Amino acid sequence: MIRFLKALILLPVAILVVLLAVANRAPVTLSLDPFSQEAPEFATQLPLFAVIFAAVMLGVVIGGTASWLAQGKNRRKGRQSRREARQLRYETERLKSQGASGNTLPATVSSSPSPRF
Repeated sequence: MIRFLKALILLPVAILVVLLAVANRAPVTLSLDPFSQEAPEFATQLPLFAVIFAAVMLGVVIGGTASWLAQGKNRRKGRQSRREARQLRYETERLKSQGASGNTLPATVSSSPSPRF
């Protein structure tokens, strides 16, 4: 079922990507020199769709990295919680095994009334 839903979503996206690439095949000049428009130091001819795809991929990488860095506190708290749960589980098992090996009776409560002041 999930495979079908993935195909249902990804197929139209793939069709749009192919249509975008076919419609934007014309070469554009990509220049990284903002000061010289006539004779830039570094310029290259690329198809427009390649520039668009590269910009989208760069945005995904930057966004993913920023999100990963922002979630650092939550990951640290999760590790601490798992460590604490492991220690408490170990302590519980130790106390259970200690109680099972020693035949200790529970404390009894006296049935005599307590003195009133």
